[in-house]
Amino acid sequence: MKTILNRLINHEMLSKEEAKNVLVNISNGSYNPSQIAAFLTVYMMRSISIDELAGFREALLELCIRIDLSAYNTIDLCGTGGDGKDTFNISTLASFVAAGAGIKVAKHGNYGVSSISGSSNVMEKLGVKFSNDTNFLEKCIDQAGICILHAPLFHPAMKNVAPIRKELGVRTFFNMLGPMINPSFPKNQLVGVFNLELARMYAYLYQNTDINFTILHSLDGYDEVSLTGPTKTITKRMEGVIKPEDFGVRQLLQNEIEGGKTIEESAAMFMNIISGKGTEAQNNVVCANAAMAIATVNGSSPLESFQLAKESLLSGKGLAALNKLQELSK
Repeated sequence: MKTILNRLINHEMLSKEEAKNVLVNISNGSYNPSQIAAFLTVYMMRSISIDELAGFREALLELCIRIDLSAYNTIDLCGTGGDGKDTFNISTLASFVAAGAGIKVAKHGNYGVSSISGSSNVMEKLGVKFSNDTNFLEKCIDQAGICILHAPLFHPAMKNVAPIRKELGVRTFFNMLGPMINPSFPKNQLVGVFNLELARMYAYLYQNTDINFTILHSLDGYDEVSLTGPTKTITKRMEGVIKPEDFGVRQLLQNEIEGGKTIEESAAMFMNIISGKGTEAQNNVVCANAAMAIATVNGSSPLESFQLAKESLLSGKGLAALNKLQELSK
């Protein structure tokens, strides 16, 4: 590790193979916490290269506990996090709304590192069971239309990194990797990223796979469709910009989509919105993100997909998916 750190400090890049080996060695416990912290810190100071990101991703996918959900045409809705915006749990809510609209969702998530409340914090608070048992997860997809893949149960390689990430409490390159390492290898992916440079890198890496993807980045910095301005979109076929009016809604103010200050507040807000009691702004931003997932799977227009999402949320279908998941968790 000493040699690697010296090279990185001298602004050298790692090859894909070297990057992969470092992550394999981290998972083997070959390095001490200070070395791992130093390694993570380097990538806060400089950009990560395509080869490095590809190497890290390959290592984590090879080391993960795979789960076979290939019988379902699943999608994962996952943001990188780390946009520093402290919104409520938009992509998790959108996952349930998409499930309510008939889309099969394999939601990969974790506890919040750089945010107050990650997807797993809220799910745990609401009594959803975390499991890596295939039968349980298939039952969830069959009956609720959604299953929750809690990252630590599928990525044992990360156990040496988790406490260090928590202590650092800032965005690291593991934020960038989260959406790319879903252990069920979904056929469809809706990914929100925190900057345009990363959107390009994701697009480059995904172009060489058979994943049907949509990458999102709100041009004012959110890792999702925020409706606070235009959002850059990249798919396998095209690039574009989507605006609030494409969903038939008004532009929002940033304070309209802020999250709770505690996990309890976040969970209460989550229940309020999924029960159809959210503000117009909250409902619209959730439905816009669910719409992008629906459109990715179905090929429908953003407006059509938005209407399907709105119907799922306001008719209680999204809530029914959550209730079913809670019931199966008992």
